[in-house]
Amino acid sequence: MKRPNLSAKRISIDKTNASLIVIVSVAAFLVVFSLVAIRALYSQLTYQSRVINQKKITLVQVEENIQEVEKLNVAYQEFSGSTVNALGGNPKGTGDRDGENPRIILDALPSKYDFPALNTSLDKLVKSGGFQLTAISGTDDEINQSTNQSSVTPTQVDMPFQLEALINISDGKRFLELFERSIRPIQLQQLTISSQEGKLKVEMTAKTYFQPEKKLNVTEEVVK
Repeated sequence: MKRPNLSAKRISIDKTNASLIVIVSVAAFLVVFSLVAIRALYSQLTYQSRVINQKKITLVQVEENIQEVEKLNVAYQEFSGSTVNALGGNPKGTGDRDGENPRIILDALPSKYDFPALNTSLDKLVKSGGFQLTAISGTDDEINQSTNQSSVTPTQVDMPFQLEALINISDGKRFLELFERSIRPIQLQQLTISSQEGKLKVEMTAKTYFQPEKKLNVTEEVVK
């Protein structure tokens, strides 16, 4: 009997081994590729899920905001359309206590620092009672306050001033009552009353306020 050719058998075994290596390599590649693809798909799926959740939260907030805007608009219309303003005056009138409520509120607490306008307002207030100021002073802080015109959380800012008037003795009470009726809140800090040429010399140190505009804080959130 003829013995098998060892070289041919060896070649056959090598081919078989080579085929197995190729098959195993391809299988390993497919497994690794599948695992990487599954991980990437899972990561993308969880990311999209987080994005969808954030969108749902944002949508709910937007709907709540729309409802609040509608309520605010109704409240504003009622406040603005009142037949009697907050000072008890006529919204359509031109007197010192007249005017629409929104204008009164803006005049009471201006959103911009304007010291000359304050001087004009005080002078007009005093003249409305038939008096005349002999002096009015204060520190115009416009340069420093120019960077404080808006804020996310605005707070009132002091505007100190000093004024002086010479009035009749019988008019002392009426003169002081003018500042109680002022649209702008005035806090009296020091009051000096003395006699001069048969009249009352009134020296007042006080302060009023302005409040910067509220700035909306719109933020963006990156979903990771």
